[in-house]
Amino acid sequence: MRTSIAILVMFFFPVFGFSQYAILPSEKNSYQKPTSYDELSSYIQLLDNQSDLLKVEIAGQSVAGRNLYTMLFSSSEFARDESKIKVLIFAQQHGNEQSGKEGALLLAAELLKPENRYLFDKIDLALVPQVNPDGSENNKRRNANGMDLNRNHMILTEPETQMLHELFDRYLFEVTMDVHEYSPYGESWKKYGYRKNADITLGATTNINVSENIREFSGNVYLPFIFKYLGDRKFSSFTYCPGGPPGEEYIRHSTFDVNDGRQSFGIQNTFSFIQEGMNGKDDSIENLKHRAEGQMTGMRGLLEFVYGNKDKIKFMVSEERKKLLAPAPGLNVSIQSVHVPSGKPLLLPLLSYTTDSDTLVRVKDYRPLVRSLADVQKPLGYLIPKDCAIMMDWAGRQAFEQVKFKKDPGIQIGQYMITAIDSIDFEGEIVVDPQVKMNDLKELPAGRDFIYLPTAQLKGNLLVLALEPKSMLGLVTYEKYARLLKTGQSFPVLRIMKK
Repeated sequence: MRTSIAILVMFFFPVFGFSQYAILPSEKNSYQKPTSYDELSSYIQLLDNQSDLLKVEIAGQSVAGRNLYTMLFSSSEFARDESKIKVLIFAQQHGNEQSGKEGALLLAAELLKPENRYLFDKIDLALVPQVNPDGSENNKRRNANGMDLNRNHMILTEPETQMLHELFDRYLFEVTMDVHEYSPYGESWKKYGYRKNADITLGATTNINVSENIREFSGNVYLPFIFKYLGDRKFSSFTYCPGGPPGEEYIRHSTFDVNDGRQSFGIQNTFSFIQEGMNGKDDSIENLKHRAEGQMTGMRGLLEFVYGNKDKIKFMVSEERKKLLAPAPGLNVSIQSVHVPSGKPLLLPLLSYTTDSDTLVRVKDYRPLVRSLADVQKPLGYLIPKDCAIMMDWAGRQAFEQVKFKKDPGIQIGQYMITAIDSIDFEGEIVVDPQVKMNDLKELPAGRDFIYLPTAQLKGNLLVLALEPKSMLGLVTYEKYARLLKTGQSFPVLRIMKK
């Protein structure tokens, strides 16, 4: 404790001492308004001064110059004890989803209680309570550049998402959770007569290039645990299932795209999740206290699960990451996928608008599985031309490992020729689907320099998904990079394979 702020601390804490609960700014106003950026800044600094478990760092700044805070919880120096498992939880990428931030602040205060110190015998936790302070101040989804941050993790053009990935790259967390809200109040659901009503919904990684062992453990072990954990504490929960209403749209699990906060870390064989609390009507403060407490309980449940399964998770992630770090000639990577049925209907918990009571609706068009439509053989690496500024800038933002390229008789240099540009449906959106022909090159193109990005790195599968021109998740599906595709011309990225 720093004595210089003793009077300020007494204002926030009961007179019986610092071991008790810190009063959240929104609690002081009975949750009539969410915590502002200035209040958040003061509050987390106050917590920092309360306990030796916590160190607050400024990890970056938003578009409008507001600080992006990381709260590092550890009983020792953060990330120095290799026996511990590292967890990253981040909230409020979308500024109009206030309960994630409020729940994160509740969690921070809760973790500083003496009775919860045991968690840090096994866990080092980084908590980012607010990724999008600019959006939060205006209660708007997007950041000050008008960008949806949870669609920016592939191209990383925004300082807020850059901060998250720099943080991840620094510590290589084994576990991550991205905290959001979902809105069940659409007009189509009103006409249907029912809406979704779970306090908390949760999703694991769905991209089929993520380790199958991690995906199965997430779905078969963690999700049942957290559903029970929440239920025991009087919060309703269910699997995160976008889509619907039934009969109009199919119901699926969350996207398999890797441009969001869960899959962008999951594709690096991380034990990674999304948590979605229920939003208030019209992004309001309706029921904000209950919503924040539900979000906090879900985050706390993740920490309890990780604490109880630390060795298993840590070993699993380590082993699966070794596979990414090793050259894998012949391994296939799915670059086009589709949501498909499992053959079983879904009993979806909904709230009836007519009776105002919970009910179960049988959903026939339920597509919980992901199947590959197109695979490519994973190359040894890719060559990016140095004179292609947008590609070079992107590679730098993603901090890919770069090594010197050595031409030898055992490798083959390939370059795609774009013969036509078609389209394909991706989760209801139309994206480009070029037709390509592979040409073998005997030598590198004369007069051009390249950087070499090997796929034997933690972000190796991300490289494949980004740089294959037929990838429905690739760079060419973003407006800024669409000009890389031109019918009748060669794709600028070269593909390095073993002969």
